[in-house]
Amino acid sequence: MMPDTRSASSPRHWLAAHAVGQRRWLGLAAAAGVAVGALTITQMALLAWIVSRLLVGGDSLAALTWAFLSLVGVLFARALCQWSQEVAGQEASLRIRHAIRGQLLDHLAAMGPVRAGARHSGALANQLVEQVEALDGYFARFLPQLRLSVIVPLSIFLVVAWLDWLAALFLLLAAPLIPLFMALVGMGAERLNREQFAAVSRLSGHFLDRVRGIATLQLFYRTREASVEVHEAADCYRRLSMRTLRVAFLSSAVLEFFASVAIAVVAIYVGFGLLGYIDYGPADRLTLFSGLLILLLAPEFFQPLRILAQHYHDRAAALGAADGMLALLAEPVRSPTGNETQSLPAGRLVELERATLAHPGRGRVLGPLTLALGAGETLVVSGPSGAGKSALLQLLAGFVAPDEGARHAQAGLKIAWMDQRPVLIHGSLADNLRLAAPAASESDLQRALERAGLAELLATLPHGIDTQLGERGSGLSGGQAQRLALARVFLSHADLVLLDEPTASLDEATEARVIESLVRLREEGRTLVIATHHPALMAMANRRLELGEGIIQDQATGADIDE
Repeated sequence: MMPDTRSASSPRHWLAAHAVGQRRWLGLAAAAGVAVGALTITQMALLAWIVSRLLVGGDSLAALTWAFLSLVGVLFARALCQWSQEVAGQEASLRIRHAIRGQLLDHLAAMGPVRAGARHSGALANQLVEQVEALDGYFARFLPQLRLSVIVPLSIFLVVAWLDWLAALFLLLAAPLIPLFMALVGMGAERLNREQFAAVSRLSGHFLDRVRGIATLQLFYRTREASVEVHEAADCYRRLSMRTLRVAFLSSAVLEFFASVAIAVVAIYVGFGLLGYIDYGPADRLTLFSGLLILLLAPEFFQPLRILAQHYHDRAAALGAADGMLALLAEPVRSPTGNETQSLPAGRLVELERATLAHPGRGRVLGPLTLALGAGETLVVSGPSGAGKSALLQLLAGFVAPDEGARHAQAGLKIAWMDQRPVLIHGSLADNLRLAAPAASESDLQRALERAGLAELLATLPHGIDTQLGERGSGLSGGQAQRLALARVFLSHADLVLLDEPTASLDEATEARVIESLVRLREEGRTLVIATHHPALMAMANRRLELGEGIIQDQATGADIDE
């Protein structure tokens, strides 16, 4: 079950809500850590007892064979518990990161391609990969260690207090100083980690923009300036990273200082107590066994706090990453006010009922608008730039939900989308075609290419449909890319085909071939909605809408179009 983002008032609460879902694995990691602490106390007690029996009791090594074997068994059990602690923590972290990444992807899908597309792809990739992975140390190591930093020192304190309450008092006085200074340093580390994640997101987007625009930069002789800008952005990230590391090292230095001072005080007390120079309190009752055990346990008293300090920067990194992910999850996802899918009258595919659509910073771009699309219909939408043609197609496709009014679609409606810049991936022709039909056979792919007017191109390619394309369809002309997108439409068997300026920036010969392919789609009985100003495409329509300022200015059907 996913934590409700709306109830997560802060990154801490959001991370804690995810940790609750894996409390069994986290509890197992903590239990294994407690066992490690108990075995450590046992190990130190055995060592102190062996030394005491050898030096004071005069026992031979052979007489202490059982003690040495017990010590080996304790060491083996301790190693096994440490392994169990690590495995349990990693399993909890893996499951939580998987759930969080799924939550982010589900939210992006709910936002739709329009609103998700407003965010830079480089920054999104950074959030889905780097920022999610930054949570690993927090869940796998910091959270279990947070419990151990209380339970294990308390257990050691009780053992030391039983042996010598004055030595235990020295440990108790030093213990609160460590988490106090860790918290003070941690507040600065959290802020620096937020800045660091923001910087790396900007760096990802900055570099990706320069790579995508390398041809334009070369054309205008701006490659040197672009390289300098990337170097400056990377150097800014380097400085932020070094500042974060300095804070992390400062946290460790503070802990080591107070731990060393406390251990030194305990060592001085035990030494002078054994020599008889201190007769206050329980000092005169110290023996080699009790004194040595106290000295051995003193570093172990601070060890859980040392480990917590090592992982404290994991907490700061996780809070910084969670802050960015919560900002993404806080992006509004508008649910349709009407039923998204429902039973419509026979032959009706999509209906809009007084639907409106607004974009951030632009206000209302469409509506109120009422429209019904029938099966087999060819609708042409025209109007000046900014009239809302693309917004209407996005609304019909369900890429966005109306702010007001409702969109109703036939249950199981299959939709195909094609605009003037079709999305092509780095891969073969077959890979690009199978985006629309993953199970399509090779003969299906070739037939779709022929119907889209690419048979001649296919015949000239040395590797046929296995010919590799570069990023964004590199290797194809604009017209060939458009017809490849049309081939995907043929493969999709979609009931509703939405086309946004499909012949823009094409030469006359390529336009004619694309239009010929669209005619074939219409003859198959597909419903076409085309946003265009092209006369030949407008002649295909049996209904036409003219938009202006987001509303219908004029519409015509049948014979009225010809007139």
